[in-house]
Amino acid sequence: MRYFIIAGEQSGDLHGSNLIKGLFEADNNAEIYCWGGDLMESAGATLLAHYRKMAFMGFITVIKNLGTISKNISLCKKHITEYNPDVVILIDYPGFNLRIAEFSKNAGYKVFYYISPKLWAWNEGRAKKIKKYVDRMYIIFPFEVDFYKKHNITVEYRGNPLVDETEKRISSFPVKSDICKSLGIEDKPVIAFLAGSRRHEIELILPEMIKVIRHFPEYQFVLAGVKNIPDELYRNIIGDEPIILIKERTYEILYVAQAALVTSGTATLEAALHSTPQVVCYKGDFLSMLIAWMVVKVKYISLVNLIMDSEVIKELVQYELKENILLEEMKAILPGGIKREKILSDYEILKEKLGPAGASARIAKEMVRELS
Repeated sequence: MRYFIIAGEQSGDLHGSNLIKGLFEADNNAEIYCWGGDLMESAGATLLAHYRKMAFMGFITVIKNLGTISKNISLCKKHITEYNPDVVILIDYPGFNLRIAEFSKNAGYKVFYYISPKLWAWNEGRAKKIKKYVDRMYIIFPFEVDFYKKHNITVEYRGNPLVDETEKRISSFPVKSDICKSLGIEDKPVIAFLAGSRRHEIELILPEMIKVIRHFPEYQFVLAGVKNIPDELYRNIIGDEPIILIKERTYEILYVAQAALVTSGTATLEAALHSTPQVVCYKGDFLSMLIAWMVVKVKYISLVNLIMDSEVIKELVQYELKENILLEEMKAILPGGIKREKILSDYEILKEKLGPAGASARIAKEMVRELS
């Protein structure tokens, strides 16, 4: 069968790559084209457009790039029509993908959605579009079952693909001292910075993270960079601060870190799966945050807290992201800190809630069955 998969950002590229591997295993005759990233291409799909051209996030950024977004949507529709797939598979990225869902369904294509948009956080009205234009929704968080049930949409939880990725990576890791040597980290305990994968996030959040460095001279600070961000941007923010920048090795960094400062998003769940205590840091431009405060409906911004429905990890958002508060929270999660053991215990409960590895393969098999 012929598959057309669309992912609009880095986390979607990771999940898309694992899904692609599962589809090739479940369907010996699979042909897969995609809009995505390097990982999806490495998994065997033919890459037609890279997510770097699509990753516009935040209200202001989106408004400034409406022309480019419109051109991308038109080009994507053209590619789908030319390729004529048996199914269009959309991965998260709702602003773009829901428009593609409407086009694809009206054009007569089967539409699957893998990794639900965060409708439970804001813009719940989009559930009507899901019901109208999506044939099957494949979720990756257990609490989404009840959310979709409210909208008369039947979904089943089959596990979270990050569990697959984390277990696979960790099982192949050497001892921590060898990882540190391979990363070029000196003989000090590590605190990790995960400052996001988008330029505007990094520019706003990384400077706040850096302020804690002077309070912990006994630690080595390691910034987990991403390759779509130029070194120059990181270097301009880091300046002379004693930070090691290492790109595309986030899992190794989390594995050896005693604690982490993490921008909200998939990275919060990755840190939890590595059993790395963390503080969530988030800051946006004033107008974007003002709009977000008006429309966002959830109590928490991190996936860890959302899944657990309680504050397992501290979230410092906007004006709470200050040096004195960040310092207090860091001390609480480092070895000997008052919050550390409780966080680690809650992480184990979280892992039980997520279930066993193998989600990507299970979901791929279901997709192939649905199409057969």
